[in-house]
Amino acid sequence: METHLDEKTRALPAAVSIEGILRSCVHCGFCLATCPTYQILGDERDSPRGRIYLIKALMEGKAEGKETRLHLDRCLTCRSCETTCPSGVEYAHLLEEGRQWVEKTVPRPLGQRVVRTLLKTVLPQPVLFQTLLNMGRMVRPLLPERWRSAIPHRQEAGWIPSVRHARRMVFLAGCVQPALTPATQSAAQRLLDRLGISGVVAPSAGCCGALAHHLGDEEKALQAMRRNIDAWWPFVEQGAEAIISTASGCGVEVREYGHALRHDPAYRERARRVTELAQDISEVLIREIGVTLDEQRLTLKSLGIDSDQSKGRVAFHAPCSLQHGLRLRGGVEQLLRAAGAELTAVEDGHLCCGSAGTYSMLQPGLSEQLKINKLAALKAGKPEVILSANIGCQMHLAKDESIPVRHWVEWLDDLIPRRERRA
Repeated sequence: METHLDEKTRALPAAVSIEGILRSCVHCGFCLATCPTYQILGDERDSPRGRIYLIKALMEGKAEGKETRLHLDRCLTCRSCETTCPSGVEYAHLLEEGRQWVEKTVPRPLGQRVVRTLLKTVLPQPVLFQTLLNMGRMVRPLLPERWRSAIPHRQEAGWIPSVRHARRMVFLAGCVQPALTPATQSAAQRLLDRLGISGVVAPSAGCCGALAHHLGDEEKALQAMRRNIDAWWPFVEQGAEAIISTASGCGVEVREYGHALRHDPAYRERARRVTELAQDISEVLIREIGVTLDEQRLTLKSLGIDSDQSKGRVAFHAPCSLQHGLRLRGGVEQLLRAAGAELTAVEDGHLCCGSAGTYSMLQPGLSEQLKINKLAALKAGKPEVILSANIGCQMHLAKDESIPVRHWVEWLDDLIPRRERRA
């Protein structure tokens, strides 16, 4: 793609990167077939190729910012297009630059500014979010049904192993997951404990920065990244083997720390190291368990799980952040089959469920249609439970749904005989 960036764009620290990404696009259109918003709207401006053209025009001083912002806002940042692209276009990085540009140059209406400020203020603050959630649970019986169903019931974390092993890994606790589903991390800690690894949490770490990043607030996102690096670094220096996320959306963001802070001389080396250590919980378990083939059947004997006993029909929703962002495909499914799950087929498994961080709140119409499509595909095989790997997808799909929607590590942890959990 031929580019003629204007002077303002060339002054940006990321100018060379922007130009390189734009020029790598060869207009093939393969991305259109895998873009969720294009599938629904049929407007090429709501496809990756169309948005690339819009960002190019913006960076060349030839586009009207409001129209560009509309179509950039509609993007889920699911990265399905990156999985499909034969040219390796780094679309998500280009989208970040485009969003940051319009946020700085095109003022939003007051209502949008208020909503976005509230999201950036409330959701990344675990204590504030927990307080508001508790208040919501108190008045839940008095709310209309549509609001009542959006407030999940309280969940107990269960037994959390003490830090007793020489091998240590650091968990990214995140911001909303500890309040909404505290059992997810404790289940992951119990699984690691059985494998001789202690999972620790840095008290001063917090939101990974993804929320602010996707809302175009680069500075707030970078502040979150620097805070987490400072919180994790003592553990890294003490030999922590990995920085683990049980929310694949957060895991993608942590993998971006090295890229996001590449121009910061005070943090870029540590950010690069954090990126190297960042792992999804599925990567760790697959490696540490050493899933084996025993008489033509995968087994999880090291966890004490009887793989010969059927665990029922299970539908797995692979979040976009897991399969497109982290490029981890099939690993969780391998673990579930090894545990005895009968996995059902899920049509169009590569398409987004519509959660995408704050997308379900900012683009409710598109989000709801994507959710309807995804649930239809997940339920087609008549599963007894739907499992996922990301808190946002889990909450989004569970709302108003009769079939249980859970995180897969909780489901796996439940299979361990209770008498053996504290062994």
